[in-house]
Amino acid sequence: MNLRQCPRGLAVMHQQWADLLFLHWKIPPAEIQRLLPKGLFVDTFQNDAWIGIVPFSMNRIRPSFLPPVPGISWFLELNVRTYVYDENGVPGVWFFSLDCNQPLAVTLAQQWFHLPYQNAEMQLKKSQNWVDYTCRRESDLVQGSAHYRYQACENGKVAELGTLEFFLLERYLLFSADQNGDLYTGQVHHSPYRFTKAICEKYSSLPLQWEGFSLPKSPDSMLVAENVDVVIFPLLKSL
Repeated sequence: MNLRQCPRGLAVMHQQWADLLFLHWKIPPAEIQRLLPKGLFVDTFQNDAWIGIVPFSMNRIRPSFLPPVPGISWFLELNVRTYVYDENGVPGVWFFSLDCNQPLAVTLAQQWFHLPYQNAEMQLKKSQNWVDYTCRRESDLVQGSAHYRYQACENGKVAELGTLEFFLLERYLLFSADQNGDLYTGQVHHSPYRFTKAICEKYSSLPLQWEGFSLPKSPDSMLVAENVDVVIFPLLKSL
């Protein structure tokens, strides 16, 4: 199964991901595995599991065959994610949370994609090549804002097979689970990320604490990536 290849069939959504920052920490595989639903297994690189915080912009979100709508189709998202594979060995992403400042997107993603979206107060400001990004979850008992200051990507490169960057970035399948524990898969398609090491003046691991993880040391990997145009395909129930 070549997940880089554009799937056959009708896409359901189109969007752009922009201002992408990828912060990752090594984490013991057992700590991840105990949190996964039945049928998913922690994926590792050189025997380490990885957990990531990814803040970015969601632009021009629209259903297929419809135009984007001002006030609805542009918003911010920050996700906490790890890497897994299913019983067939197919790799993908598992999300612990997805913070978002568009309530309609939160509701639809929870209902249609079974994803753990959370309402949050978020802001992004740009000054020259710098991105200032803040996120404060509305419902969480652990108070505080996560703040990131980083430079946008220019002249990036595509990750090479077998590298850590390929392991972290080249993921085109998400897994989710409904309230009954039934697994679903959703495939996306975009050109391979063009990335470079991040120049990051400020970062926060607070979103990990929101999900019950202890606050870690500094990230083991810090990357930024160029904008990508993304095609979203229907969610499918795993067999």
